Amino acid sequence: MTSAAHEPQDRALVVFGAGVMGVGITTLALAHGVPVTLVDTAEGVLPVARGRIREGLRMAQMMGALPKDVTTGELTEVTAPAEVDWAAGPAAVIEAITEDAELKAKVLAEVAPAVTPGTPLISNTSSIPIDELAGTIGRPEDLLGTHFMNPSYLIPTVELIRGPRTGEAALSATRELLDRLRRKVIVVNDAPGFVTSRVLHPMINDAARVVEEGTASVEDVDALMRGCLGHPTGPLRTADLIGIDNLVDSLWVLYRRTGDEGCRPCELLLSKVRDGHHGRKSGRGFYTYERAM
Repeated sequence: MTSAAHEPQDRALVVFGAGVMGVGITTLALAHGVPVTLVDTAEGVLPVARGRIREGLRMAQMMGALPKDVTTGELTEVTAPAEVDWAAGPAAVIEAITEDAELKAKVLAEVAPAVTPGTPLISNTSSIPIDELAGTIGRPEDLLGTHFMNPSYLIPTVELIRGPRTGEAALSATRELLDRLRRKVIVVNDAPGFVTSRVLHPMINDAARVVEEGTASVEDVDALMRGCLGHPTGPLRTADLIGIDNLVDSLWVLYRRTGDEGCRPCELLLSKVRDGHHGRKSGRGFYTYERAM
C-alpha cells in the first residue's frame, strides 16, 4: 500500500473468515468503496469466496443497493494473519468465523497484538456475549460486537453490541465505519443473543418444532407467518438464509447460557445439520435451491 492508505477514508477493513458472513461483510464494504483484506486459512476457500463476492456485488447492483457515487474498493486475499499489512493501520478488524466462542477468542487473541491500540476489534456474532471474548485480549476496551444480517449488503440495519468493557473510542470509530457503509446502527447492551437472536432464534426453533410434530407443513408455517403476522420471508425460509448449522450453534449458545428450554435445538434442526442440509449455502434446507450460495 502507498502512504495514502493511512488516510482514514482509504484504510482497509480486515475481515477474518471467508464464509457466508465474511463474504457478505466484505461485499458490503467493497460496494461502499472500502478496501478489504480478507483472511482465511482454509485451503481452497478464498477462490470460492471471490466468486461469491462478485455475485453479491452484481446482486446488490440489481437491487439498487450499490451507491452510484462510489468506486468499488480493492480486495486483497491472504491465507495467514502474518500476510496482512498491519503497518498500514487497518480501519478495523472484523472476526467473522464460525459461531464458536473458543475459536473466536483464539483469533482475536492472535490478532490483537498486531493492531495499533485504539483500532476496533469487532466480533461478528449472533449470540456469544462480547465480554466472554474480552478477557482473551489485552485491550478489552477495543473489543465490541456486530450482528450483521444475511445478506449484509442488502439489509440496512446492524446490531452493534457494546460490552461492559468496551470503550467510547472503539464504539465511536465503529459507528463511523458503519455510517460510511450506510448502515443504520442500533447499539444494544451485552447479553446472550443480544436482541435479534434472542427473539428470532427461539421462534424459528418453535416453527421447526411445529413441523416436526406434524401440525403444519414447512410451506404453511411460513405462509401463515407471512400472511397473518407480516414476517417478510417466514421463519423457516429465514433459517435457510441464516444457515441451519449456524442457527443450531446459536441456539446451543443461548440454551447453555440462559437455561431456556425453548432454545434447545429441536430434533428436526439437528437432523438437518447431520444430513448436511444447511440451507441456501448447501442448496438444501427446509427448501431446495437451484444453486448454493
